[in-house]
Amino acid sequence: MKLVVFGLTISSSWGNGHATLWRGMCKALARLGVDVVFFERDVPWYARQRDCAAPEGATLVVYEDWRAIRAHVRRELAEADAAIVTSYCPDALPARAEILEAARPLAVFYDLDSPVTIAAAREGKPLPYLDARGLCDYDVVLSYAGGPTLHALQRILHARNAHPLYGHVDPVLHRPVAPSATYRSDLCWLGTYAADRQPVLKALFLDAAAARPQARFTLAGAQYPPDFPWRGNVWFIRHLPPSEHAAFLCSSRLALNVTRAAMARAGWCPSGRMFETAACAVPILSDDWPGLAEFYTPGEEVLLGRDTGDVLAALDISDAELKRIGEAGRERTLTSHTSMHRACELLRLLETPSLLPLRGRSAEGDGFRADIPPRLRRDPLPVEGGVPEVP
Repeated sequence: MKLVVFGLTISSSWGNGHATLWRGMCKALARLGVDVVFFERDVPWYARQRDCAAPEGATLVVYEDWRAIRAHVRRELAEADAAIVTSYCPDALPARAEILEAARPLAVFYDLDSPVTIAAAREGKPLPYLDARGLCDYDVVLSYAGGPTLHALQRILHARNAHPLYGHVDPVLHRPVAPSATYRSDLCWLGTYAADRQPVLKALFLDAAAARPQARFTLAGAQYPPDFPWRGNVWFIRHLPPSEHAAFLCSSRLALNVTRAAMARAGWCPSGRMFETAACAVPILSDDWPGLAEFYTPGEEVLLGRDTGDVLAALDISDAELKRIGEAGRERTLTSHTSMHRACELLRLLETPSLLPLRGRSAEGDGFRADIPPRLRRDPLPVEGGVPEVP
């Protein structure tokens, strides 16, 4: 199989959660015999922080101008079995047009920010990867969030064949390692600054630091503003490359997980960082949200933090009990949430028999046919407002 991906970035992990997920996915797909070509627009903020110029398992094409790369795109699509456009891909709309004109590939949209997408559509805010047609032209829509978000994608954005494809972790890169004195802490937080996450981060991290001035707290991430309310016992690392994530996490007794507000409200949307932390056998203290128990068992594989008091109580747990929780979380991750698990799920979805006629696979199952004309277009559909209730 050959996949062509039009994504936000795979070359730079600065300020985004897409890159590390795609690196793990492409590496796993390559082990399954899949060829991946990844198109990424060269933007200055990622160019300055590029930490993976040659991702394992994928051919990376970094381009400056879509028109200049169009002929290359068409050559790759002519040989592709499926083509995936992701949320926040800066050229998502022209990429979709090229996929629909090509006769061969299955058209797939992977929304790595689906709760944010739904919230923006409900409020009428424009998004660079959507227009009035929503998602109706794609044969398959994959969502980083499950639960009611799948129904919302179908109802509001007219997605067909919507399926969850959750976050994951590469257990080779994220595993227990020796702690580092540089990163030593009682509680750590690793994540990009987001204003919508700030109230929870204040209660579960900053206020806990203020209540425990003798404890050490570490924070690593990009885009924190100058007026961020630091505490005297909080140590800050502006940007931590993925190669240092395991050492950072393993140097703390406890790691905090705080979900973006839209994703927490939607539920069924674990962050990729949560899987990374669990794979390192570091006990997780997470904010609570619907569906969390489907990924990790509260009290056994993860601790829940609803307020500052919960954090202080977790900090008082014995080292032996925290170690048990961390090891249980790692075991759950290795059996359910690795990049290989998600790569296999992706291939099963792409090879679902009911989807094959959509893009020209013959009834005999002898492979994609390249002689099928482009799919008939539908009339444009308006984007509705309002997230529906779960039936």
